[in-house]
Amino acid sequence: MRTVTLTDIYKHPIAQKYVRRSGMAHAIAVAHHAFNLAIKYDVNPDLAAKAGFLHDIGHYEWYSEGEWDYGLYRDYDIHPIKGAERAHKLLVRLGEDKHAAKEIAHAVLFHTDSALPKGDFQLSPLQKVVHLADESDKQPGDFHHYRSSDKQKELSLIQELDQKIDQYFSLPK
Repeated sequence: MRTVTLTDIYKHPIAQKYVRRSGMAHAIAVAHHAFNLAIKYDVNPDLAAKAGFLHDIGHYEWYSEGEWDYGLYRDYDIHPIKGAERAHKLLVRLGEDKHAAKEIAHAVLFHTDSALPKGDFQLSPLQKVVHLADESDKQPGDFHHYRSSDKQKELSLIQELDQKIDQYFSLPK
């Protein structure tokens, strides 16, 4: 039995503020991709979907003279670091298992290499799944962050994913 659902996370004001800033439609799509990839790669689909949903919660708006400045973003962005911290704090606050919250936070941290020092490190299976899920939804010009979405549709898609996760865990293993 899961203590914290995606619906719980989606409805929380912190998620609404910071996930919406980076693109709610993108976050929900990545959560769905992460769930499907988790099944394929034998990774916990609950953790994958949560990490997929929260992967960009650390985004900062890099604007210059009223327009998005991709150069500033590439040069100074640390959204995976800030996102890992925000995701962990939010999950713990909601009552998520602390080990699960840490794994999810690490998957958020390693979903992209934009803020990481150069080097060679091994990603865990969960981290690989979240990275692949994010890559699956990317669009040229970072348009994936700017797709609009309807709040009723968002909630419906989140609840649908919660049902899939619950069904997965109710299947005999």
